[in-house]
Amino acid sequence: MSIVAIGCNHRSTPLSILERMTIAPDDIPKALADLGSADHLSEVVVLSTCNRVEIYAYAEKFHGGYQDIREFFGRHAGLAPEDVNDHLYALHDTEAIRHLFSVTAGLDSAVIGEHEILGQVRTAWERSAEHGTVGSTLGPLFRHAVETGKRARTDTAIGRGIASVSQAAVALATEQLGGLDGRTVLVLGAGEMAEGTVKSLAAAGTSDIFVANRTWDNAVALAEACGGTAVSLDAVGDALVAVDMLVTTTGAQQLILESGEIAGFLSRRHGRELVIVDVAVPRDVDPRAGELPGVTLLDMDDIGVFVEQQMASRTRVVGNVETIVGEEVDRYRSVTSAREVAPLIAQLRTRGNDIADIELTRFNGKLSELDASQREAVEAMARGIVNKLLHEPTIRLKDAAGHARGDRLADSLRDLFDLD
Repeated sequence: MSIVAIGCNHRSTPLSILERMTIAPDDIPKALADLGSADHLSEVVVLSTCNRVEIYAYAEKFHGGYQDIREFFGRHAGLAPEDVNDHLYALHDTEAIRHLFSVTAGLDSAVIGEHEILGQVRTAWERSAEHGTVGSTLGPLFRHAVETGKRARTDTAIGRGIASVSQAAVALATEQLGGLDGRTVLVLGAGEMAEGTVKSLAAAGTSDIFVANRTWDNAVALAEACGGTAVSLDAVGDALVAVDMLVTTTGAQQLILESGEIAGFLSRRHGRELVIVDVAVPRDVDPRAGELPGVTLLDMDDIGVFVEQQMASRTRVVGNVETIVGEEVDRYRSVTSAREVAPLIAQLRTRGNDIADIELTRFNGKLSELDASQREAVEAMARGIVNKLLHEPTIRLKDAAGHARGDRLADSLRDLFDLD
């Protein structure tokens, strides 16, 4: 059995492919049911964010599990298996564990140290548990991963400064507009990303924030939280004529704004520049809108480039977090291996005691002439010899648990004593 992590992210996959691979929140239950019924997968967690789509699984065999997951991605994205294969990374066992811990620690995000990913990992784990696809292997693994993410942010400065996609988007837009003081912004969406965006906009001195969302009550709640104004979807066009910037954050699976629509709004702006920041995956705005005169269109690729430039000075912090991740991987492996060898040690001692019982029974006739105290002494001696012989192998196995040597010793004991 292997723990596997298979997926794609902002580094491995072009945005045009990543947005097709993304699994919408409403589609997660179906994805879990599909993967949970696969031939080679025993446990499954689906993690889908604006930067990554990853499937963590406990697979009977790595290659069989990889094939099941690759075929799922192909069906979901409508891509041929070979096209999917070009963009997937596949890790197993220790490297899969290390990758998950790095993800929760914020090392693998578009914005190094982002805080949203920790909650996203927890939510993915909880949703999988609700749908019965998490068991005794992935449950403890994800619990430890969340603990690792918390430790990374407590013990280091990884989460300080720009620490979210929404913060990075606002910082990039600020650079484009030369500041946000007195600027007006329309935010499409009212989810977690939108919430982070309006907070960053308010902190940057934005004059007026308008919020539009499919669910009116959510738009009103978010607008009130930032001192802004809710607008209906029907009024988005009028708002676009007036604002300096549009930020789109929805979870829609298709374009919200076509290039032609935006061109129509521009005719009423009388040449005023419009900055559009599309942080949605899949994208909300037609990429061709960036070719329109007076429009600057920024998406997750642009944010990624901006963040890399901003993060260049944080190499020391990254190194400290990588050390924490390494320590937590070792701790997890040690705890898990110790838990795994406990049944093996119990089987070994049972096998030794069974042999002692067989021999005592075989010599029962010769022992019948002994009185009770003498017979008890012989039985104690037989069991004492078994315990002495098994003591050293037991100690060595416990001490080596969690390391390659421990795995080799466990395999040897199984072979030598014919244990399960």
